[in-house]
Amino acid sequence: FGIRALLVVTVTLSPVTAAAWSENDVTGEDAYPPLWDLAPESLLDFPVKDNKIVISAWNYQERLGVYKSLLNASAKYFGAFGPQNSGNILWGLPLQHGWQFRTGRLADPSGVTSCGHENGEHLCQSVRSWWSCMNYYLAVIPFLGAVEAGLFGQLPYEVEILPPEERKDDFCYSVKDCWSRTPKLMDDWKAFFEHEAVNSATFSSFKLDDALGLMWKAHTASIAYALPKFQDSLKYLSDPEANFGKDWANAVDFIGATHFCTDLPTTNNFQAFLPQRTLLEGDALPYISDFSPQQNKVLVSLRALHKANKLTG
Repeated sequence: FGIRALLVVTVTLSPVTAAAWSENDVTGEDAYPPLWDLAPESLLDFPVKDNKIVISAWNYQERLGVYKSLLNASAKYFGAFGPQNSGNILWGLPLQHGWQFRTGRLADPSGVTSCGHENGEHLCQSVRSWWSCMNYYLAVIPFLGAVEAGLFGQLPYEVEILPPEERKDDFCYSVKDCWSRTPKLMDDWKAFFEHEAVNSATFSSFKLDDALGLMWKAHTASIAYALPKFQDSLKYLSDPEANFGKDWANAVDFIGATHFCTDLPTTNNFQAFLPQRTLLEGDALPYISDFSPQQNKVLVSLRALHKANKLTG
């Protein structure tokens, strides 16, 4: 039953490979995360203070710049898989983050601050947002793993991530700090980037599958590490949204096991079936009226998959 639910989620969404996309598809504004053009292009576009590149990962545009730097620096590895870097399998990370921003999931769900709300500090990412905290481990950790793997070459400065206002101990802020706190995660992401560097000269479709395997291994490890850490943040969400968050985190393990290709077109095609707003009290599956039948179906499938996974241990 769990496998059947997974197939509903992944196979019926008709993925399109980057190679099949035209130049026009790639350059369409909707293909990219919100504000992609305004995000820093490279590490040297971030401010430098006290001989350190300083990044505020609790600002949406700057966290997006971390992703953009990763995409740009790794483009050389994926040129054969689609025009304009569209075949880069790292696209899944910023596109997922862009969906979180667009749907209001990065805003303060407690209502105590205006962080992330359209009528407040729109680009602020709340440390009270479960989605934002979980995503930190799929943004900063991969990024620092890439720095350590030499993806950006020999940098003239160290990199420092600024802490949030609350929960400072739940995150790490530099290569050295993250190595000491989360050595396995850093090791997994470093291994992915080192694999790209070693194999880029002789990339083939078989090697791409190897790369997807390493990336998903690191991705699922990041989620598994962060889930218990931010369990208490679910209290700020409605019951349907908290359940959806847990269902989604569970499903990623299964999606990762298929080595799902997270290039630009395939991820965009997949995300069209995710809910376009946060779930509210009273939203009952599969009858949410402002969601498409496919969106309702995917939410039901994710729920069923999570329940089946729990029941079977």
